[in-house]
Amino acid sequence: MGKTTRPVMVRDIQIGGGAPVVVQSMTKTDTTDVDGTLKQIEEMVAAGCEIVRIAVPDDAAADALKEIRKRTDVPLVADIHFHYKLALKALEAGIDKLRINPGNIGKIERVREVVRAAEAQKVPIRIGVNGGSLEKDLLKKYGSATPEAMLESGLRHVHILEDLGFGDIIISLKASDVNRMVAAYRLMAAEVDYPLHLGVTEAGTPFGGTIKSAIGLGILLSEDIGDTIRVSLAAEPHEEVRVAWEILKSLELRKRGVTVVACPTCGRLDIDNFVEIVTEVERRLAHVEEPLHLSIMGCAVNGPGEAHDSQLGITFGRNVGMIFKNGVPLRRVSGEDIVEEFVKEVELLRTEGPSVSPIEAAKRLVPLG
Repeated sequence: MGKTTRPVMVRDIQIGGGAPVVVQSMTKTDTTDVDGTLKQIEEMVAAGCEIVRIAVPDDAAADALKEIRKRTDVPLVADIHFHYKLALKALEAGIDKLRINPGNIGKIERVREVVRAAEAQKVPIRIGVNGGSLEKDLLKKYGSATPEAMLESGLRHVHILEDLGFGDIIISLKASDVNRMVAAYRLMAAEVDYPLHLGVTEAGTPFGGTIKSAIGLGILLSEDIGDTIRVSLAAEPHEEVRVAWEILKSLELRKRGVTVVACPTCGRLDIDNFVEIVTEVERRLAHVEEPLHLSIMGCAVNGPGEAHDSQLGITFGRNVGMIFKNGVPLRRVSGEDIVEEFVKEVELLRTEGPSVSPIEAAKRLVPLG
């Protein structure tokens, strides 16, 4: 098991120090499009994003941060590369965390200026090592972006900040290769007690990228390595957030929203549109924040057992479904009404709580007319 890292505060959210793993993502809009960026932030937060990173490639983007900061309370991270003055402008705008590698911004006087400003505002710095952009001397030394090269790069930046007396640090060692990323984080976890920001960078499409992220992050999180995560997909950021939560939920590290257990379908399936039903139920319940466990089963073989372990479940027969609540048969519904009626029961569950008495269940066991 990994060791407990030191706590670092990003606005009012703690990263490390035994706190729950925090979910992050990054906006994909042009930062100067303030309204568009804020709209995307709202979508991310609605999906469960707890910290939002924003690209700050130039002065116009840094200026836009001021208005964005005024119009949202979500913790904001400024993503800075090379230009220390942009880091200073982002701090002036009121951001809550900097992503910048101190070794890449030139003279030590520039680094000291950024560090002092961050210190004054109690803003932490994330050192972000990326396997695709390591320092040339390290590539020459190791031959490629090996886990050991990534470790040395990260420690190099850490030591710059430590020499300036700054310890409010978070570290990431991202690579697009799962094995390399996992090995690099394991090495860093053995060296420091700073919180670690996990991610498989440039993971790819929602299909392949989700698999790579689930494997890479899942391995490390199961070893108790990692304090905050960002899933990087070629998709909208709220989709990244959904995947991040599914990873945490599958490892029972966090609970949020609906978890749907659905059968993989087989020759016993009694309906033709099972996949469409499951997909539509998930879509209709995407707004739910409460941790609910639901089961949707296509036949009566495993359905009752799964329903017994779910707050709400449904099993199918020919053109009819049986809704269960806490394992108790609740009522039958016709095939064409399955989605609508199941969603109604979920919404009712949210208002009345998860328990139902057998007497109440019997009252609602309505025969089909």
